Order: sequence, then structure tokens, then C-alpha cells
Amino acid sequence: MLIAVPAETQIREKRVAATPDSVGRFIAAGCDVVVQRGAGIAASFTDAAYEAKGATLTDGFAAACAGADLVLKVRALNEDEMGAVKKGSAVASLVTPFSNPLLQQYADAGLTYFCMEMVPRISRAQSMDVLSSQANIAGYKSVLLAMEHYQRFFPMLMTAAGTVQPAKVLVMGAGVAGLQAIATARRMGANVESFDVRAAAKEQVESLGAKFVEVVADADAEDAGGYAKEMDEDYKRRQSELIAKHAAKADIIITTALIPGRPAPVLITEEIVRSMQPGSVIVDMAVEMGGNCPISELDQVVEKHGVTLVGVVNIPALMATDASSLYARNLVNFITPMLDQESGGLNLNMEDEVIEGSLICSAGEFLKPQLLNQGVSA
Repeated sequence: MLIAVPAETQIREKRVAATPDSVGRFIAAGCDVVVQRGAGIAASFTDAAYEAKGATLTDGFAAACAGADLVLKVRALNEDEMGAVKKGSAVASLVTPFSNPLLQQYADAGLTYFCMEMVPRISRAQSMDVLSSQANIAGYKSVLLAMEHYQRFFPMLMTAAGTVQPAKVLVMGAGVAGLQAIATARRMGANVESFDVRAAAKEQVESLGAKFVEVVADADAEDAGGYAKEMDEDYKRRQSELIAKHAAKADIIITTALIPGRPAPVLITEEIVRSMQPGSVIVDMAVEMGGNCPISELDQVVEKHGVTLVGVVNIPALMATDASSLYARNLVNFITPMLDQESGGLNLNMEDEVIEGSLICSAGEFLKPQLLNQGVSA
């Protein structure tokens, strides 16, 4: 089987879908790999490193993908890229399935397309979970972004000139990104609080040395996939009141709250921003989905009401080397069990819940009609 690793074409996307290490693993499994020249440069992986592992280099996206049986990408194919991939090829990438307008076109093009965001969160698939691997990096980097724009120390410092009090950090959302943000802020010496609608997050938050800010809910706030659910209006009112109280005392707020398929919930209103101390910082990691703070600006760092709002998108790409390495390992762990040594292709066993859950189209058929009913135009 021929695997293609093209360069990413989306602006500011520095990650690559395969590293020299993962290329070597595919070749050891009996595959041939072609890599577009320069595909890994932005992530610090040289063409020579890929060649040393046995990859063939080629110039241009179309040349890399033309004969490929499987195309590995970070970002979903766009319309221009789709034409370079032969009918019947398989593709594995992030897809942004709830907002991607090309879903039906992937099926119409005869592609077998794996949506890596839809790999089920089960024990067996933990090593394939790209959402977790990339969110882990984003949570870490979000704290570094906050430190860059915060004009004070994070830890308590006792100096001859006096004592500097530690920063107060509020992390909104205690999923993978939030927990890593908590751990990183704590390592930097900050006092950390965290809010999450899921009561189950309390133990994890407290195990990292942070204080859990809890709004008691009558209903379970966690869905079957482990994600937060949207809550009723009474809960939202009580949540807003409690968040406002804690946010006014925070020096730094990092927001990570997302609901799959829905706009990001508003947690930090403009009124709350007004109540914060001058020089405070908000890192809105949900800005691409509308933002947990509605006055954050997409891919901008702005100051409003004396507060710096960091709306940087695609935070994992700011740490492209490690982000690529983890993503590439996820793909190796996902693809390798499907390799069929006899046919030289992929064994698509639809009784396997990992394959069934992540495969959005195959042989011209779109397999996830519920995605097309989410307001996505195909």
C-alpha cells in the first residue's frame, strides 16, 4: 500500500501528519511512503530525515497524492486538494465534522474518509485519540500565552524589596486541555481554581492541587462520550453568578469549554470582563467556535476594558514538533490494525466500533447522515 504525506496548505498550519519515526513504522509494516518535499520543515522534520527512514520524496501536493492508496493529513482536504486524490483512496485527517461544508463531496469523490475527531473515546482507542493529544498541548501552551501577556510573576516571591503575591488563575473547563492548563499553571506557582459542569471533574481538579468551583446540578452534565452537555436556564443563571464572583478576583482566565456540534457556551460576559482588574488576561481557547468570551476576537490579541483577550487559533500548531509527533503516533496506532497483509490494502471491518465510528464515507456512500443535519451544507 502506498501512503502519501503531503504538506499542509492551510494558513499557519505548521503540523505534519507523519514524522520520520511514524514513516519508519509504516515502512516496517510493509507500506511504501511518499512525502512531499518540505512537508515537515515547519515542524523541524527535514526531508533528509524522512529519506533516512525509507520514504520517497516528491515535489508538490498533486504528485505526492496522485497514486496514493492512503493520504494522511492534519487538516481536512479542501476543494483544490480533493482533485489531486484518486477515486477510491482512503484519507485520514481532522475534519471539523460539524462545520465542514465538503462532507458530501468527499463521498461524491469516491473517497474512504476517516474523521479522526470521531474515533470513539473507549479504552482500546486511547492511543488513537487525536483530540486528547492535541488538547493536551493546547492546554500547556495556553498558560505560556497567558504568561507572555501577563505583566507580573506567576509564583509567590519573597524578595528584599517585598513579597510578590502569586497569580490567581481560573480555568474554565476541566477536560484534557483544562487539566493540562491547571497542572502547568500550578507548576508555575499560581493559585488555581477550575470550573466544570461535570461533577466528575472535581476529583481530577483537586488531585492537581487546584480548587474546584462547583454549581450543583440536578441532572447529569456529562454525555456518553464524556463531553459536557448543554444545561438548563436555571443552571446557567446560577453558573453565571458564581463565575462572575470568581472571575472578578482572577488575574488570568483560561477558557476551554466546548460542546460538540454547538457554538461555544458564553461563560465570560463583557460585564464580567469589566469587573476584572486592569492587566488581567483571558485566553479564550474556544474562540474558533464563537468564544467562551463573546468579545474575544478571532486570531487576535486585543485589550478591552483594561483586560488582554488572547484569541489565538490552532494553539497546537504553535508547538508543531511535539504536536506532530503525537498526532503521527495516533495515526500509526489507528491505521496499523487495519493493514491487510494479503490484499495490501485496508481491512474495513464495520463491526469494529473504532472503524464504524470514525468512517464518514466509503465507496460513494455518506455514512453519517446526522452530520448533514447539523446545519452543514453539503
